[in-house]
Amino acid sequence: METTALSRETADLSTETTALIAVENLVKEYEMGRQTLRVLDEVSFEIRRGEFVAILGPSGSGKSTLMNILGCIDTATSGTYRLGGQDIREHTEDTLADIRNRQVGFIFQKFNLLPRYTALHNTEIPLILRGQRRREATEKAREMLELVGLGDRTHHRPIELSGGQQQRVAIARALVGEPELLLADEPTGNLDSHSGQEIMDLIDLLHEKGNTIVLITHDPHVAERAERILRIADGQLVSDERTKLEVAG
Repeated sequence: METTALSRETADLSTETTALIAVENLVKEYEMGRQTLRVLDEVSFEIRRGEFVAILGPSGSGKSTLMNILGCIDTATSGTYRLGGQDIREHTEDTLADIRNRQVGFIFQKFNLLPRYTALHNTEIPLILRGQRRREATEKAREMLELVGLGDRTHHRPIELSGGQQQRVAIARALVGEPELLLADEPTGNLDSHSGQEIMDLIDLLHEKGNTIVLITHDPHVAERAERILRIADGQLVSDERTKLEVAG
């Protein structure tokens, strides 16, 4: 695996392709009684459109907090986060909710599917929430379920699906709104090794189709499927590594 200096990596990222994500001196603190807990400490990096990046770190390293900020679920205490050139701290809560619905697709470890609804309805929910016509939302949801290999499971509820199939529904739901950014939080964490391999193969396919993917994991073997690994420890970015050599066109 090739490791490069952070300053050189940042310079490389500024060329050729516009950064979708730009994080500069990001700090996140929580007040714990009379003490202040700093979970993220001056974190800076950029991610280009179309990249597949893993954020790797042990439990308590700050990677989940960073994911919540990237997904506009939480905001930083200080520093700057720009998504698609827009400073996230300048937006209202309503605007952040709209960004989460339209620009970010979430893939969670625990799937977060609604148990009473079918795979089809779970998938179309983001489009219904943004006011899209039901017929159009249903058609798009069917298309996404076909993409993830569940075209024959559209009317099955989560309890009728395996863990791997549930995660595929979650991926279809994340994709249905055509977001700029896919955030995958430990997407194989609740799966057996075979199902986990299938999900990572699907994520590789989504990357090949041009999706920008940020994957949060504690597993180095999962992280190595990405193009880059950002290693987080004690709230700090300790390394930025290339896992695959880029081939010149």
